[in-house]
Amino acid sequence: MSKKVEFHFDFGSPNAYLAHKVVPEIEARTGVKFRYVPVLLGGIFKATNNVSPVIANQGIRNKGEYQFLEIERFVKKHGLTKFKFNSHFPVNTLQIMRGAVAAEIDGNLDAYIEAVMPAMWEQSLKMDDPDVIKSALDQGGIDGAHILARIQDADVKAKLVANTEDSVNRGAFGIPTFFVDGDIYFGKDRLRDVEEAISE
Repeated sequence: MSKKVEFHFDFGSPNAYLAHKVVPEIEARTGVKFRYVPVLLGGIFKATNNVSPVIANQGIRNKGEYQFLEIERFVKKHGLTKFKFNSHFPVNTLQIMRGAVAAEIDGNLDAYIEAVMPAMWEQSLKMDDPDVIKSALDQGGIDGAHILARIQDADVKAKLVANTEDSVNRGAFGIPTFFVDGDIYFGKDRLRDVEEAISE
């Protein structure tokens, strides 16, 4: 019986992008499809009294530098040569995460993710500007105007809130978070453990 695997993500996390780029390799090896679940990282932080690593590492000698070193190693290991740290970081992702929910409801979440992930972490676009969002979506084959209209819908807003609350209630405190048959794994560096759990 196939394992149920979830990837709780927010486009604002560079580690979510990096994990996303490796997920297809795991899917190919295991034959198990990851279900992407849009959540709001800011909402998770607020609910768990957590803060971003950039803030948490302030004043801690060497830790911030080491985390960037880990990113560099991950990028090199997986050949992710297009990765570029977003010059507008941190980006308010409320609009694009509501957009992800709208795209999921409309049945085209995969295409939406493939439009937004590169915009954030390869093209370094300011993805909290509606005009930039629309342009990036249009270029990715998504109707940007439609998505920007949909993110105002009550059902879309409610679904993002519900996803985020559910993620927290199941143990999430940051992004990326994975669940394999309900068991939680946090961070891109746990992907090996995720794959082992899928293959058990």
